[in-house]
Amino acid sequence: MTAPEEPPLIPDQRRERLLKQLRREGVLSVQQITQIFGVSHMTVRRDIAELERQGRVFSVPGGVRIAHQVHTEPTFHDKSLIEQPEKRAMGRAAAELVKDGMTVYLDAGTTILSMVSFLFPREGLTVVTNDFTTVEELQAARHLSVIHTGGQVEPDNRSSVGRLAAATVRQLAFDLAFISTGSWDLIRGVTTPTAAKVEIKQAAMEAASRSVLVAGSSKYGSFGMYRVAPLTAFDMVITDAALTEAAAEGIRAGGTDLELARI
Repeated sequence: MTAPEEPPLIPDQRRERLLKQLRREGVLSVQQITQIFGVSHMTVRRDIAELERQGRVFSVPGGVRIAHQVHTEPTFHDKSLIEQPEKRAMGRAAAELVKDGMTVYLDAGTTILSMVSFLFPREGLTVVTNDFTTVEELQAARHLSVIHTGGQVEPDNRSSVGRLAAATVRQLAFDLAFISTGSWDLIRGVTTPTAAKVEIKQAAMEAASRSVLVAGSSKYGSFGMYRVAPLTAFDMVITDAALTEAAAEGIRAGGTDLELARI
């Protein structure tokens, strides 16, 4: 007597089994998934899109992966060499939120640094930052007021972090805080592998009327050990246009405004 065939899985069962498989493998191609579950490419893509809207998986060319942990971040020099057009587009979009007379916080990082050249036309602007390169770039803008936070120096990222930097930020009030990150996703929010960065990012968000995350889509779907804030804590997220439609839908469904900056 032959064993009865297993009944076909309903979509939720199939997606849960797909997640278990991804936790073992890390990444799977669409072709592999069709063979594992005996379903069509269209069905697999629908499953991936639904799981991506939930923030549980992340598309890659030809397949899908689970969120991966980052243990270190690239240096300022290494970050400055990649994704320059995307960073400039995000910087332009972020700078459009800044109006004359505002006080703004610019977090450290090459993506937010790309805002600086677009801020030069502003009048009566006060810029507070923990980024040394941002201060250097703004030295030519004598009509703007610039404050550096001070604090523990992090040479690889040309910035200041830690309790002293956060203490300076807590003495101030911002109209806007622009926060950077090298790892973010829908479920864990903004994270970092460096504990010393957490306090100043949180302090800046607490001191601001509005907080804006400015982060590239290539960093989406990764997480660090230390959590800064959920995405819902931000009034807006600005990323580049390479973010998938399903991921964008998931972020917007949480109530956070999302702008995809186009080159």
